Amino acid sequence: MDFKRLSYFLAVAEELHFGRASTRLGIAQPPLSRQIAQLEKEIGAVLFDRSRSQIRLTQAGELLLERAKEILERIDQTEREVMRIGQGVAGRLRIAFVGTATYGLLPNIIRAFRTANPAIELALSAMNNADLKRALIQREIDIAVARPSIEDPEVKSESLGREPLILALPDTFAEGEHVLADLKGETFILYPRRPRPSFADFIIDVCKSDGFIPAAQVMAQDYLTAISLVSVGVGISLVPLSVSQNQRPGVVYRAYRGSNPGTELSLNYRRDNRSQHVFRFVSLARQMAREQSPPHLD
Repeated sequence: MDFKRLSYFLAVAEELHFGRASTRLGIAQPPLSRQIAQLEKEIGAVLFDRSRSQIRLTQAGELLLERAKEILERIDQTEREVMRIGQGVAGRLRIAFVGTATYGLLPNIIRAFRTANPAIELALSAMNNADLKRALIQREIDIAVARPSIEDPEVKSESLGREPLILALPDTFAEGEHVLADLKGETFILYPRRPRPSFADFIIDVCKSDGFIPAAQVMAQDYLTAISLVSVGVGISLVPLSVSQNQRPGVVYRAYRGSNPGTELSLNYRRDNRSQHVFRFVSLARQMAREQSPPHLD
């Protein structure tokens, strides 16, 4: 069904007069009559009763009038929505992140983006680094906030900042300075449990740099579980400094002496993603990353 003919039908059906409808549409009456006749031929139904001095809608015409309004309104709405998305003022942005990114800069970026772009829906989800890479490559998400960066030729990575590692300790530990190598007899709580290699292997390499491999290891699936295990005295954990914002009874956070390469939070997106939403989010994140204060342990 031709949408132009449908709009012609709607004008005639609302005016119930070909002369007034032609004036409203800005076309001559004979071409309008031919368009309506062609529409009736296409759909195989008479739409107007022309047997009287004033035309009337047939039953088929009444049904088409009801549906035509819905169809044309939906087309107009769709056109406006597509235009808004094309202009970057509406739509959806899918962001996934590692759990430790929920502290530090990322929440501030998300709040600022929502304030500046209230019509853009943000779909947020937490994933480990392996799932972030898979989802980004398969276009299931638009932006991945990972720790460390995602290595792939199809992916562009930008730093959101580097922060030192700190110790998460049960609050029964003595206060004062801690030396990493002196803790080699402690149980180290590492995460994630899978997939490997992961942040757990990064922490093991940090320990190797200080001359030991933790003999006692407990694997947790994520950092929240690791901190929970620390709180009940199962062991200790090395975590990014921003995790210290997660104040939990039974846990204290301490700086330490020893190998500390730090850990970098990264913003990752596909190189071929030309979305205005991605461009706006990345630009805002860059600006806020430049302006952020260096992290510190209170």
